[in-house]
Amino acid sequence: MLTREENELLSRVGPGTPMGEMLREYWAPALRSARLEADGAPARVRILGENYVAFRATDGRVGFFDEGCPHRCTSLALARNEGNALTCIFHGWKIDVSGKVVEVPSEPPERRAEFAAKVRVRHYPVREAGGLIWVYLGKREQPPAFYNFEFNNLPTSHVIPMRAVMHCNWFQGLEAVLDSAHLGIMHKSWLQLGPGQSRLPSANNGPVFDIMMRPYGFREGALRDLFDGTCYARIREVVWPYYSFIPHDRPNPPLMICAIPIDDEWNAQWYVYYNPERPFTAEEQAQRLKGHSGDPDNMCSDMGSVENTWHQDRKAMKEGHFTGFTRFLPFEDFIAEESMGPIVDRTREYLGSSDQIIIRVRRLMINAAREFQRGKPALGQERGDLDYSQVRALAIRFPKEQNWREFDSMNPPPTLPLRQ
Repeated sequence: MLTREENELLSRVGPGTPMGEMLREYWAPALRSARLEADGAPARVRILGENYVAFRATDGRVGFFDEGCPHRCTSLALARNEGNALTCIFHGWKIDVSGKVVEVPSEPPERRAEFAAKVRVRHYPVREAGGLIWVYLGKREQPPAFYNFEFNNLPTSHVIPMRAVMHCNWFQGLEAVLDSAHLGIMHKSWLQLGPGQSRLPSANNGPVFDIMMRPYGFREGALRDLFDGTCYARIREVVWPYYSFIPHDRPNPPLMICAIPIDDEWNAQWYVYYNPERPFTAEEQAQRLKGHSGDPDNMCSDMGSVENTWHQDRKAMKEGHFTGFTRFLPFEDFIAEESMGPIVDRTREYLGSSDQIIIRVRRLMINAAREFQRGKPALGQERGDLDYSQVRALAIRFPKEQNWREFDSMNPPPTLPLRQ
């Protein structure tokens, strides 16, 4: 159970807040690369309680600015996008993709160049990788090392990024993907469906957790003893502050999930599926879109809300579906998160042994934000030479005498077949 002050520290992410200032020091996905076309419409992006605009210039580069024009704060999402620059529709101020003001037609001709040179535009470093546009919003002159995650090094044909816009605090999204204990309970109806859905998490709903701390985060083993004397381990990798690599049973593709704060009460939950071995087929891409809204920029736009109980199907529940949410497996997580309210009151919780990962991460993040306020580096940024390319989750069934800590997720031993 947290105090009210601690809950506020975890949840509030706007400018000047302890958590918000620390979170600005990390690279974060802002939008899908496919969202931006050269000389096309700029995209409005809201992250950490502030509004920005992203656009693809004529030559393909991506610009990322504060949304408001530096003149009178008219939205640059309305701007003309041409000639490697945005031109504000109010007074024609033109800002090139690097953030330099190059035209101010509202000023007298003889002083335009001098005046334009003095105007400061808040623009931000971006990287394009893994089918995503990433942005750094912090104060460092040189951004931290970019996340060279495995999927960020793959061709875009190997990666399927999708986003869900959730009406709840970012930490509720993070906690949901850290919670391995709910898997065999809330998702039990899905785990009994094929192909590719493993029933093993349902065989033991009280996993034992073991954690290996890493410079970039931690490696977690959720260990389930099975009926035949073997062990089933779901080995997750967590990279501070957002990124959770989800264990997968073949033939499901690897998956990374993160919850990026939009503001205090909304978050963008990214699902990034990737195949290190080959491109996704057109059929596989269509399968990923099946069951949700069909919009990869907000796959839960038609999910419903508290007013209509998220379209829960009570008839399906009576007929055997556990939750009554039958369209798309992640909806169950999304709805559980939203049902807590925009900012859950963690002072009212009763936590058990299955919540030890949640408890530990809360404490780590709270302490990290306080330490950052005192001038310490952001959590996971104590070193600048971290290699994220070997971060991969693993689901494996193995003899109990083996130690899960010795498994190399990039080159794991074969998983044991299920014996009845």
